[in-house]
Amino acid sequence: MGYGTTRPLERVLASCGLLTSAELEFVAADDVPNGGVLCALPALLVEGLLRHTRTFYRLPPGFYPLESIFLALALLALVRCRSLEQTRYLSPGEWGKLLGLDRLPEVKTLRRKISELCGQDGQAAQWQSRLAGEWMAGANSDSVGLFYADGHVRVYHGSLTNLPRRYVARERLCLRGTTDYWINGLGGAPFFVLTQAVNPGLIAVLRQSIVPRLLAEAPQPSAEALSADPLLPRLTLIFDREGYSPDLFAELKAQRVAILTYHKFPGEKWPATEFARHPVRLHNGEIVELDLAERGTRLTNELWVREVRRLNPSGAQSSILSTDMRLDLTRIAAEIAARWSQENFLKYMREHYGLDRLIEYGTQALPETLVVVNPAWRRLDQSVRRERARLYRLQAEFGARTLPAQPSAEQVRSFERHGGQLRDKIQAQELTLKDLKEKRRQTPAKLTIKDLPETERFAQLKTHLLFCLPRKWLFKRILNRF
Repeated sequence: MGYGTTRPLERVLASCGLLTSAELEFVAADDVPNGGVLCALPALLVEGLLRHTRTFYRLPPGFYPLESIFLALALLALVRCRSLEQTRYLSPGEWGKLLGLDRLPEVKTLRRKISELCGQDGQAAQWQSRLAGEWMAGANSDSVGLFYADGHVRVYHGSLTNLPRRYVARERLCLRGTTDYWINGLGGAPFFVLTQAVNPGLIAVLRQSIVPRLLAEAPQPSAEALSADPLLPRLTLIFDREGYSPDLFAELKAQRVAILTYHKFPGEKWPATEFARHPVRLHNGEIVELDLAERGTRLTNELWVREVRRLNPSGAQSSILSTDMRLDLTRIAAEIAARWSQENFLKYMREHYGLDRLIEYGTQALPETLVVVNPAWRRLDQSVRRERARLYRLQAEFGARTLPAQPSAEQVRSFERHGGQLRDKIQAQELTLKDLKEKRRQTPAKLTIKDLPETERFAQLKTHLLFCLPRKWLFKRILNRF
């Protein structure tokens, strides 16, 4: 039965199928290691750890009740146990006192229970959606309708499958991995996450997934308020320059979704005389003095937006775009600055809660109709870029050649000889580049998974994110409470 077992009768009944689940019984005990983690239990319950478990999940009869599995995973994460494997080195009997049982489940038992919970198709997604809706509805009045969107790459160094490469900003490298798009509130409180095995980019994810879900689930002004004020937005999305797209801004404005983002092409600096000092209240209550200025600007698709600039002490200017015509100038500056709370959230979760760790070692097949970039086209495109760069260097070298004011005959002959050699290299390079461009043009840029060569196909990592990530959101929200 294992170390720390003190309820043998109930375990025997469970093994014979005569017990649905054991009762949780907390007993008086002294000097229990990690006992202080129970101080977080009220916050866990308030944030919804066990609120809908019986509604969306079922476990077959056994010794460990459903609530004990959720509670064990939550408390283990709070003590920075980064993986189930690490529970092998914990005292099972002492942890049993924290769970109201005789001992902590073994690693294989926890893995089996998680597999049973995650194997119920759609249940985890519904639980995630229910919690996210409650969290969004319960946000502070200052942050209602504000949503921060950002991508996070979970780098994979294993050999199970050859995931597509993507740029990882924190590493400044293109590495294999999976992209998660997080939606957070003001201050970094997380709401939900969307995992993209094949990353189409933030613009496509905003258009196809994030905005439709927010319009369906997020709290919004009443129909009467929207009809009374044509400039009132349903909600506001805040993201970085990766989501810069005037066409997307116009589409969102038509749906009455406001945006806050940085201008990707701000142009020339504004005169320093336009800036005025404003007191700005940040999301944490701190008040700072910022030099701000505002103009209206027309984007390339003729969309008229607000442009707010902040003058930094170094003289640099940060350009911010907004389609919210009601938002105060200082609120725009404060809310775009609060985007760093989301970055800090991802960094903190990665370092302390194993955000990037695999929950299960394995893969699952992707839909055969999923469209991906053709690897052959990508290689040709890389060759075109490389050869074009070589051509530019040759042309620059040719254009930089000069003769002295009073050249000798030998210098003239050397100049002409070297110029002829460079012209020959440039012509050969132009032919090479032309051939590569023609090959790239004839190669389809995208293919479905089933049309890829067998050696180029890849699968999706099996991570059980739909079950495991909501509990990680809970802990960040608990930290906000404390």
